[in-house]
Amino acid sequence: MAELDWHAERSDLDGLTQLDRAPANEDIDLVAVRTYRQQRVRDKMAEYGVDAVILSDPVNIRYATGTRNMQVFSMRNAASRYLLLTQNRSILFEFTGCLHLGQGFETVDEVRPSKTASFVAAGPHIAERERSWADEMADTIFELTGLKDAVVGLERLNAGTAIALKETGLKVVDAQQPVEMARAIKSAEEMKCVIASLRATEIGVGKLREAIRPGLTEAELWSVLHQSIIEQNGDYVETRLLNAGERTNPWFQETSDNVIGANELIALDTDVVGCHGYYADFSRTFHSGPDRPTEIQRELYKVAYEQVHCNMGILYPGMSFRDYADRAWNIPEKYYANRYYLSAHGCGMTGEYPYLYHHGDFPDAGYDGIVEPGMTLCVESFIGAEGGKEGVKLEQQVLVTETGIEILSEFPFEAHLMA
Repeated sequence: MAELDWHAERSDLDGLTQLDRAPANEDIDLVAVRTYRQQRVRDKMAEYGVDAVILSDPVNIRYATGTRNMQVFSMRNAASRYLLLTQNRSILFEFTGCLHLGQGFETVDEVRPSKTASFVAAGPHIAERERSWADEMADTIFELTGLKDAVVGLERLNAGTAIALKETGLKVVDAQQPVEMARAIKSAEEMKCVIASLRATEIGVGKLREAIRPGLTEAELWSVLHQSIIEQNGDYVETRLLNAGERTNPWFQETSDNVIGANELIALDTDVVGCHGYYADFSRTFHSGPDRPTEIQRELYKVAYEQVHCNMGILYPGMSFRDYADRAWNIPEKYYANRYYLSAHGCGMTGEYPYLYHHGDFPDAGYDGIVEPGMTLCVESFIGAEGGKEGVKLEQQVLVTETGIEILSEFPFEAHLMA
């Protein structure tokens, strides 16, 4: 990209390179992707009776507009940038000095400077800042909707801001339901973004697999994936889930300086926010060598493989979440205590709606709904005995079609762990 004076007056932004792109041209119509997503949000707002939403989650702002800016920073500083979306207007309130990042998008009608309503920004004047922020938003919403008592969906803002907004007379509701329901169904053009992210992530996992050797730390090995993702213009890895040996069981032990030993299992969950901001989420388990995997290691792997493929096999469009839970693979008792907390979950720009629970967890945690065409789901397995030495993490990402499912994640499984 050319060096530009972002504060200079200019009327033409057509020559700027937009950040939201993959390293190569995959023939993706990104305008179609962005406009589809924004219309999905507006359709769900109408369905749930929401007149306006104020989005502060950077993933949801990106979904609704295609714009991005310091995504991890924005997650921690929720009031630093936000989007006001109504049926007819899209106003991006961008972080100080960054207004140029929202310009040139057909999904953004106007870019304004944000008024950061946080204690860090306002200090002891926080209550005054929150009231000023709320008054400004209420006035703008009235201008756009003509409603003094508009229903406004909020997310991820500090409590004082939400209270101040409600005190203006607006009806404040949670924005999560319309936005999550919008994100759940992908267009055909959007799926090209999903595939691009997966293919780039698979390249990174391939490099990680090739780098495996006893003597590396978990962090050194995990960094191979991270470097590959960044050099392919992916964004970041959302979690730190690569473990070796006894740190593979139970699951959810973050990557550390633990040294990988000989003949250990190495479990990885990608959790990559990759090209175009889409989540590439598949899991694989490897063996460090140099000897053949043990009988116990192969048994763990084969059981996890069976769970994933059995549960992929029962998925079909129109299936209820409850029916899925009732028909899903029964986890053997010795592995049940350390099971993965979900059987499957939605996947788009992050892990998302819906969550599909195990049969035994459904009464307490589950909810019903319908598996629909256009959903992308990640089918999960973790198999490790309670008190056992090691565990295996496997996961596949699939698309629900009109007739069944299409497997999206192409990275191979380990033949020598199934032999």
